[in-house]
Amino acid sequence: MIKAILMDFNGVIIDDEPIQMRAYQSVLKEHGVDLTEEDYYDSLGMDDRTFVRAAFDRVAKTVSDEECSEIITSKTAAWRKEVDAKLPLFDGIDNFIEKMAHHYTLGIVSMANVSEIEYVLERADLKKYFSTIISSADVKKCKPDPESYDLGFRKIDAVRTSSGHLPMSREECVVIEDSPPGVVAAVKADLQALGVTNTVPAEKMREAGARATANDLRDWFPESLRLVFTTE
Repeated sequence: MIKAILMDFNGVIIDDEPIQMRAYQSVLKEHGVDLTEEDYYDSLGMDDRTFVRAAFDRVAKTVSDEECSEIITSKTAAWRKEVDAKLPLFDGIDNFIEKMAHHYTLGIVSMANVSEIEYVLERADLKKYFSTIISSADVKKCKPDPESYDLGFRKIDAVRTSSGHLPMSREECVVIEDSPPGVVAAVKADLQALGVTNTVPAEKMREAGARATANDLRDWFPESLRLVFTTE
């Protein structure tokens, strides 16, 4: 029986992958680093620091810790400027989160920085639905390493047990992801994954290990999630 859902953030809750890409392209160009669309989408699942270092490595350039931090700060400012103008939530995601929260314990596992996550959730009045938020600050290794989803499962299980529930098995927790590295991370953490095709095609999500795929989360209801993911 499914008891909890761990959701990715970028590409699942907020439709900001193109915004993140444009922000990075602008900032990195100032440092002599060109970032193509292919480069960006090949780097899905990375935290900001890993992403910046990979961009510099790609063009055989080095970047100091201080310069890396400055680039990330500038990227976040550029992202925030676009998001402030119009919060790009996926259509119906607020309704999906609310209806799932009536049946399951919800958490977020993302390689985004926590300030971006909390800003969006608070502005959209969605933070109240999530008992657990794992961000890039909480782990040492980014997706596809399973560290983030392993931690997310343990945290959300602890929230449930502290409220009087019995401990969950890993089969009772479903991950919702939009990228193959995220799906791989979930599967390596022994969690089931639903791949939503907001960013890459369903075929790539299934190849990564997603048990099922969704073109639109608005088509999914608590009972359909239970029917697809509950194992005997």
